[in-house]
Amino acid sequence: MNDAPHIPVLLDEVVEALQPAPGRLIVDGTFGAGGYTRAFLAAGASVVAFDRDPSVESFTATLDRTRLRLVRGSFSLMVATLGESTADGVALDLGVSSMQLDEADRGFSFLRDGPLDMRMGEDGPTAAQLVNEAPEAELIHIFRIFGEEPQARRIVAALARRRAEQPFERTVDLAEAVERAVGGRRGAKVHPATRVFQALRIAVNAELEELEAGLVAAERVLKAGGRLAVVTFHSLEDRIVKAFIAERSGRTPGGSRHAPPAQPGPAPSFQMLFSGSRSPTEAEVAANPRARSARLRAAIRTAAPAWRAAT
Repeated sequence: MNDAPHIPVLLDEVVEALQPAPGRLIVDGTFGAGGYTRAFLAAGASVVAFDRDPSVESFTATLDRTRLRLVRGSFSLMVATLGESTADGVALDLGVSSMQLDEADRGFSFLRDGPLDMRMGEDGPTAAQLVNEAPEAELIHIFRIFGEEPQARRIVAALARRRAEQPFERTVDLAEAVERAVGGRRGAKVHPATRVFQALRIAVNAELEELEAGLVAAERVLKAGGRLAVVTFHSLEDRIVKAFIAERSGRTPGGSRHAPPAQPGPAPSFQMLFSGSRSPTEAEVAANPRARSARLRAAIRTAAPAWRAAT
């Protein structure tokens, strides 16, 4: 992806939003290489960090473990781990980390030949199993919805013909098959397999479901006055975060003037820290191209009760 891995995206903006300080507890929902956690600890805060990837343990060697607890698991487990109304801040940096992209054996990148895995943890089906075994209709849905791939049907038809003869096992093999299915790059700046790989990664790791569960968990784990900061990297994630903060802040669209008045909903559990989203500066993008698509949204927890989960 780039030659500057492990650079935390929008770091200054996230620190400003969460205001870590001595005596405060910050949840780092996606520890990765520890970039955000390192900044939170440097500001004097204590940190409980989550990550599904067992390999991240190596990045704690230089950190103050007296104020850091690393939990192997998804950030949606934060309430079960900490209890309700215990944290002063929650940071979620979504998507795949640069270090995972850089490891060919993880199978996240079509730029590096490796096994077609894509799991952030060690459990569940791999991307190879999904590509080789899922019904065509399911793959079309995954590529269209999670990858926003306009040629999903054409690509899946080609993959189905190929997997009937020989299953997919390697990343470069799949990338080349997708490229052939769409007729080559034809001068495109983005590799034809980009959206397919994104879609498979999201599906394999249930990333959008995990995000929705994590936002609800953050609402419950934050104290009144606690702060939530979420960094997204593509439109699907950003839409979920935007809708969640808008709804919980009481900014959902009003009903039709021709319809009966809507019943008032729960009291807002969040207040937007700033309107809209924050993007990286040109200088940050130049230093770390991975930051180009990043967006930060943030909110402050009110004293209102957490909303009931939808049934």
